[in-house]
Amino acid sequence: MISRFFKRSSARASVVEALHLRINEASREPALYTHLGVPDTVEGRFECLTLHVILVLRRMNQLPQPAADIAQDLVNAVFLQLDSSLRELGVGDFGVPKRMKKLGAAFYGRAAGYDGALDARDEDGLKAALARNVIGTETPEAGAGLARYVLRSVDLLNGRDLDHLISHGPGFPSPLNLNQSGDI
Repeated sequence: MISRFFKRSSARASVVEALHLRINEASREPALYTHLGVPDTVEGRFECLTLHVILVLRRMNQLPQPAADIAQDLVNAVFLQLDSSLRELGVGDFGVPKRMKKLGAAFYGRAAGYDGALDARDEDGLKAALARNVIGTETPEAGAGLARYVLRSVDLLNGRDLDHLISHGPGFPSPLNLNQSGDI
């Protein structure tokens, strides 16, 4: 019986790892940086990863079990990656917990802000939040392209069940042409 527990745990870990990898790949799509204004900096990459994770978590939280468990494992994997990245950037053992606390607060703050705008389908609020958080400006129109990308992503994700998310990945739209399918 215990071996079955470990097999399931191992299988779920593989699922989360594959999903996490696909989200990472989507958040590193060059066109997000070259065409939609995401700064190609450590902070910009954190914001872009956070945005993509939040979008997937929103969908997973709408799905039946075991989606919530997989979502929690995904959050854990993302924060383990962030911890590792901080250490690779040279942050010392004493500084990592303080930075992780700040990153956690930023992550959950972004999630709450984006959720509010997305739940209300408030495109202007979403533009402003994305411009401020991701692009780094107080000019809401700077977030217009990214807001279109996010809304298209939400629409695509809403059409996917857990099996599809696991087997094919989230399938984010191409940032180059948001009026055509071209999912990545």
